[in-house]
Amino acid sequence: MSVRRSVVVGCGHYLPPRIVTNADLAEKVDTSDDWIVERTGIRERRIAGPDETTSVLATRAARAAMDDAGLGPDDIDLIVLATATPDYTFPSTATQVQAALGITQGAAFDLQAVCSGFVFALATADNFLKAGSHRRALVIGAETFSRILDWEDRTTCVLFGDGAGALVLEAQEGDGTLADRGVLSSHLRSDGRHFDKLHVDGGPSKTMTTGHLRMEGKEVFRHAVTNLAEIVEEAFRATGLKADDIAWFVPHQANRRIIDATARKLDVDPAKVVVTVDRHGNTSAASIPLAVAEAYGDGRIKKGDLVLLEAMGGGFTWGSALIRW
Repeated sequence: MSVRRSVVVGCGHYLPPRIVTNADLAEKVDTSDDWIVERTGIRERRIAGPDETTSVLATRAARAAMDDAGLGPDDIDLIVLATATPDYTFPSTATQVQAALGITQGAAFDLQAVCSGFVFALATADNFLKAGSHRRALVIGAETFSRILDWEDRTTCVLFGDGAGALVLEAQEGDGTLADRGVLSSHLRSDGRHFDKLHVDGGPSKTMTTGHLRMEGKEVFRHAVTNLAEIVEEAFRATGLKADDIAWFVPHQANRRIIDATARKLDVDPAKVVVTVDRHGNTSAASIPLAVAEAYGDGRIKKGDLVLLEAMGGGFTWGSALIRW
């Protein structure tokens, strides 16, 4: 039976040129390279310059993905941009990207699920394409988390970085089997009871300020390993696949210890895990597409590979997706 699939036809990313090392941060707050690496695996992160807003990063990543796909502005009719750090309260950052790329048709909107945002955006775009309302979608994760950090809080300012990644999805007909290229499954969850464990303490309605990121690290770690393993196992049950079938496991790049613990719990071969957290830090909604773009760019991810994505973010939100590249 023929089914419509959302097939990845383009991949791109953008990282700000400014690199901030752990040693740089140790000059500003009470921390050290050893302390950060031991607890997080992070050695450096990219920080956006004054003129590098979220829309700028997103546009550069999106343009790279469109170039990779060999597509122009007239070929895209949907943009779903995942971000927790928009340029403005409104209009959406996605519409700014749309204008910058010269796209004048279709729809463009932001989606906010914090670090899970890219998986949520991917699932959203996939459903639009499967429904037949759109042909090709830009799915973007872009963040400038450096703008919402308390640079005097050593427990959070060392964790995050800025960047953007993007995929171009195209609706194509498949045979309806797991051998089809495209998004094979997506599973999304949220639980709003855990607001206090990972949040920003400001907002236009609540405080009329942007606020700063606040986190209870131990609680986030505990929930992350459990929730991420469960959402991936749900994907395996839904498809009949198992860890051995996965070519590449691309987790949200929050913390090396969370990545390793989740991979162990799922029995995923460490050699199949894509890790960029050491060089990017936690770029929230941008972390998965940045990691995917790196593995695709260096030739690890190849056509036909089965790629597993997973992420958890504030809210809590969490999700997984299986893609046949």
